[in-house]
Amino acid sequence: MNIAPLTQRFVLHFGEMGSRWGINRTVGQIYALLYVSPRALNADEIGEALAFSRSNVSMGLKELQSWNLVRLQHLPNDRREYFQAPEDVWAIFRTLAEERRKREIDPTLSMLRDALMEEGVTGDDVHAQARMRQMHDLIELMTGWLQEVQKMDSATLASLMKMGAKVAKLLEAKDKVATTLGLKAVVVKNASF
Repeated sequence: MNIAPLTQRFVLHFGEMGSRWGINRTVGQIYALLYVSPRALNADEIGEALAFSRSNVSMGLKELQSWNLVRLQHLPNDRREYFQAPEDVWAIFRTLAEERRKREIDPTLSMLRDALMEEGVTGDDVHAQARMRQMHDLIELMTGWLQEVQKMDSATLASLMKMGAKVAKLLEAKDKVATTLGLKAVVVKNASF
């Protein structure tokens, strides 16, 4: 199986980025190949295309399956297993966010909750516990927001992301209107007729 030059650059880049994302180079390259492939590939095709051993491909595919980033398929009259990445990039985003939450955020929240419930804290631990509360509250806020985002359809999510800083301006305008309405309500309430 030959890899076209553009695909090869993409695959190599994903391999380099893998270590920065917490996965190894092999897994990153396998995922990149599956992501850009127009069809599902079997382990032999992946190994041939990337010049990886069968065992490296198998371990990489198991890792990707544990992250729910590839789908296993069977083709008629073929005993081999084929793998494909989801087509919808928003589905991939949602999957990655959910898996990272389970693996990284949830254990941290659990530790922080335990630390915040600890009683009889003295000395420097009082300051440490206060800082942990700030971290806990921020993570809780972010995970709540992420849960809401996960429920959005792809078109709504794309629109939200395209809004960017406009959301902040919208909130500022809302606060100004609320303040103005609040002042008018006070004036009306205190006015004597």
